[in-house]
Amino acid sequence: MNTTRPIRFARSLLILVTALIILWIALSPLSTRAAADAPTDPARGKQLFEKRCTGCHSLDADKEGPRLRGVYGRKAGSVPSFNYSDALKAANFTWSDALLEKWLTDTESVVPDNNMDFHVPNPDERADIIRYLRVSSGS
Repeated sequence: MNTTRPIRFARSLLILVTALIILWIALSPLSTRAAADAPTDPARGKQLFEKRCTGCHSLDADKEGPRLRGVYGRKAGSVPSFNYSDALKAANFTWSDALLEKWLTDTESVVPDNNMDFHVPNPDERADIIRYLRVSSGS
């Protein structure tokens, strides 16, 4: 009886399974999560905010979007001087790292039918912008 054939098959199967696990880890949300957990740079976040967000937002004045100083830890849709969409007015949550991350990734996944049609596709840029908003909120 030839015993090397099952051993070769088992080795090949082990190599294939290992390669699939490595590929799964590399492409999974865990790798994105690791990027979000990496140290962030509020100075870079400020530059990104000024470049990407100030067309509609300011820290201290309402524009097309509400002012964002103090957004971190603030109830969604709660700046009295800003006219939010009905969907955002009805939202019942407080802005946190996780919610800002989801919001800047895909606003519709957080509050369907909101009026913001913008996202930040790069996870490192999102993390830096969120860090800047947190620092500017005093947190």
